[in-house]
Amino acid sequence: MDARLRDRVAIALAVAGLVLATAMVAIGRFDSGVRLAIDNGRVVVFDVAALSPAYANGLRTGMTVTALDGVTLVRLPQLVYPDIQPTPDPNTGDTPPLLPSGVEPAVPTSVSIDRATLDALVAQPVTYLEAIQPWDLAQGSAAGGWNVVSTFDDGGSGLRDAAPAIVTGAILMLLVGWWLASGRAGVGLRPLAIPLAVATGVPFVMQPLEATWTPEAALLSGLLIVLAMVPLAVGLIARIEDETDRRLVALATAALTIGGIVVAIVGAVSDFDRPARWLIVGAIPIIPGLAAAGPVRRGLRGTAASSGRLLESAEYAVAGATPIVALNTDARYLGNLLFPLSVFWLLVLIAGRYTIRPLARLASRAALQRDLVVAATEAERARVAADIHDDALQELTILVHRLDAAGDPEGAEIARTVSDRLRAICGDLRLPILDDLGVGPALDWLVLRIERLAGGEVRLERSDGTRPPPGVELAFFRVAQEALSNAVKHGKPPIVVRYSASTAGASLTIDDSGTGIEPAAGDQTAGTGHFGLLNMQQRAEAIGAILDVRRWPAGGTHVKLDWRAP
Repeated sequence: MDARLRDRVAIALAVAGLVLATAMVAIGRFDSGVRLAIDNGRVVVFDVAALSPAYANGLRTGMTVTALDGVTLVRLPQLVYPDIQPTPDPNTGDTPPLLPSGVEPAVPTSVSIDRATLDALVAQPVTYLEAIQPWDLAQGSAAGGWNVVSTFDDGGSGLRDAAPAIVTGAILMLLVGWWLASGRAGVGLRPLAIPLAVATGVPFVMQPLEATWTPEAALLSGLLIVLAMVPLAVGLIARIEDETDRRLVALATAALTIGGIVVAIVGAVSDFDRPARWLIVGAIPIIPGLAAAGPVRRGLRGTAASSGRLLESAEYAVAGATPIVALNTDARYLGNLLFPLSVFWLLVLIAGRYTIRPLARLASRAALQRDLVVAATEAERARVAADIHDDALQELTILVHRLDAAGDPEGAEIARTVSDRLRAICGDLRLPILDDLGVGPALDWLVLRIERLAGGEVRLERSDGTRPPPGVELAFFRVAQEALSNAVKHGKPPIVVRYSASTAGASLTIDDSGTGIEPAAGDQTAGTGHFGLLNMQQRAEAIGAILDVRRWPAGGTHVKLDWRAP
């Protein structure tokens, strides 16, 4: 999904939520969720909504209503006490307990009410209700008490109490969006400002719909909350570097989205486990966030995300986790200080200040030192190449002419051979074609040269419509140089090199047909002789790319370098 389209969808969902919630507060009403009917002259509970307060209070279908809106329908036997108080004992001064004088009425008795009045009472909205199970009505007693369940209409106060949640959600969306768009929370989160703000604020905006306890409002609330998570999940999926991981996470996110929609439908009409609902919905952005923070499966031989991206990885993980915290935060009462969302952000701030950022600074310092070493090395290569070209090669050229003039063709041929070798060395140290034409033509030159040494087919497949930055091109060429050298030494032809580049990034793969790299070779350090793999890994980390070195099951070594444009 295009970033602009994604942001527009997120904004549309936020506006729809604000309009629905505001309309619900303005014209909506509280529904106790109770439906009544008349059976054999008695009022009974015909239906109870699964998510209603009445259901939560214990009201169930089939109960007998004993009192409705201030009218007693069934008189339950109660102990009757005499009006005369007991006389205190003259010796001790203690007053004996007041003993009941009887029970009134003797058995549960229906109050005589004409049918028209009863029909009108049942038809009007329930404001207060008391009910009892039929078996409790048959087995209860005045002495043992009656297991009566009561529920009442709060007159819309619960809906009015939820109204501040709309303001809270709107303010959160504005503040979070502004904070992220300004880059204060991290450069990596700036493109996710709108979807993350919407995913955080919509659960608050929808709370008035939940407060009505009506199935229709609960369904709308559930669906909008699920859909509000999708733009953020899409934005996080786009930041997963490995294409295979990106596809797997996209499939998982789609499955969770469908599951969230199903849960919203089921939860609107049944007593579905509420924590499970929030867990499923909250997982929609969490899984892409964790995957964007670090590859789901690390590249073989210990290849992982660059340590210099520690801060960005932490930002993606926090972005994915924020919505599920918002889902479990009640904003109907402003006095709760948005607990636990405020606590979550406080912990993130403390961890970022005292843990993540210091580590990121260390990683940045190490990366800077590494870049300086690479730059110094390349500068030294260029200096040596220039010295050879301007000094030794010029003198050899003069020597060749003199030997030819002196009639010494054998000596002239030896001088030409040495001159050609020095030119090849200059090409390795500094390749003008790389600077002038780019890595694609440079790979053409490298493959032709390697093919003479490999003794078999070395094939290049190119699709480079654009040129990456110079530092990226240099890293790609050096990795290809090292990988092809290893393929000639340890593998065998045919060797296939594939290079592609676009505005989104660049990718390089080298596959040979040898026995394949040893399983633990990529985990070795330079101290054990594996300088080549270490050098390739450092080149990849210097440009923020992912290097994957592995052995194919059927044999042969696979080297892949994947770089994505920032």
